Parts: sequence; C-alpha cells; structure tokens
Amino acid sequence: MFLDVLDLRNFYTQPLGRVTAHHVNQRIQTLWPNLKGLSVLGMGYAPPYIRSMREHAERALAFMPSQQGAVYWPSNGASSTALVQSSDLPLADASIDRVVLVHMLELVDNPAEHLREIWRVLTPGGRLMIVVPNRRGVWARVEHSPFAYGRPFSKRQLRHLLRDTMFTPTRWNDGLYFAPFKRQRFLGSAHLWERIGTQCWPAFSGVLIVEATKLLAQGLVSTEASKVKTSFRPVFLPVPNLPSAGGHFPAYNSFANVEDWPKGERD
Repeated sequence: MFLDVLDLRNFYTQPLGRVTAHHVNQRIQTLWPNLKGLSVLGMGYAPPYIRSMREHAERALAFMPSQQGAVYWPSNGASSTALVQSSDLPLADASIDRVVLVHMLELVDNPAEHLREIWRVLTPGGRLMIVVPNRRGVWARVEHSPFAYGRPFSKRQLRHLLRDTMFTPTRWNDGLYFAPFKRQRFLGSAHLWERIGTQCWPAFSGVLIVEATKLLAQGLVSTEASKVKTSFRPVFLPVPNLPSAGGHFPAYNSFANVEDWPKGERD
C-alpha cells in the first residue's frame, strides 16, 4: 500500500521529517560526494533527498508513482516532477546516471519488476541508491514514521533482490538510530544518538542504504511465468500511399491475388 503524497510531504515539513532527511542525506553524500555533470532521477518520494543534488548535477528529476500521487517540485521555477507508472518509465534506455530510490521499493507488489525497469534506464556503469526500512529497526514499527509502511528488508534480502535483478551491491550504509519522537527536545540529541548507534548497535538502524551498480555481464533468467506473461509496446508502421488515379483503388487485403482484382485495375 502506497502512502499518499500529501502525507509524505507533511511529514518532511515537520521537525522530525527535516531531521530525518538531514541525517539520511549525510549518509548518501558520503557515498556520492560529487555529482557534477551527471543526471539524477529520484523515484518514489525523493525531493527531500535530491534537493541538494540539484546544485551540482546536470539535471535532477523526481518521478512519483501513480498509486502515490505527485506534488509540484521544486516550489519555485519549472517543475521537475512527473507522475509515472513505475514499471514503465517514460525514459530512453541508458539515459540516467544516478537513481535514488526511497519510499517505493518496500511498497510495491513486485520489487523485482521495478528494479529491472530502473536497470533499463541506467547508463552502463550507472549507480542506484536504495533507502529502505530496516526490519530490525524501531522506525519500521512506529506508525507516524513513513518507513513503517510496506515490507521492511534485511541486508540479506536486499542483496538477493539486487542480484536477481542484475545489480551488484558495492557499498552499504545505514542511519536513523535516534528514536522517532516528535518532540523538539528529543530531536536536539539526534546527532549524538547517530554516532552512538553507529558504534554500538549498527544492526538496529532505522534504514538500510545500499549503493548498487548495473551489471552487464549477465542475462535475465528465463522463467515459465515470463514466457506466459509478456508485455508488448506498440510499433507504428507507415501507411503506404496508394495510387488513386482511375477511380477507387481497393485495399490490398480485399483481394488475395492479383487475378482477383477488378479488370482494369491490375496494371
């Protein structure tokens, strides 16, 4: 079940949401310190996490799934948001250098299908950054946290999912060790709990963060299900410009053989 886009936007405008985005962004920036000249795509609800990337990247887009809804972003200037079907992105093959996936993978019915579509639009050597709730963390159990919805992941589950969709995990990180309290006095010590949690209980972070690269030396596994259920994209062919001199010219499929054409229209 997808969260409504308005609920997500309201969460990140509150103090707890701003502190959450700040600490997760610090973890992401340690993995991606330089995005100069690269194209960045945020999938799910990614504006709080790609906002700072717009300053250095060539372009930054925010694609939001139709089940969730979309909001205008950024608030000033031209919109960089699009409402899409996450399993059929309106992008050319190998057209994006970096993809940030947050508030999406844990909510979709078939995560592998969506990861394969992201694989398609990534450039060779492109990188994917995934932020998902940790099944051992407290954030996956508190209802006012957006990471409490959908299915949480373990590192092992995430590693197998990436491998099955032709991605190779390259670097891991984690975050959100502080408790998701809404009161301002608890949020002031969030940075302290982040440092303590990293050293003392790394397995109980609120989110898992993994960077993965596109694997090119492996083919997709053929299954019986994929043979039965195949999606086709329409291909449009030009219509021939048939001569009309001498009266009505019959359509080609009206007569199987030339001998069946009306006399006078065989030449």
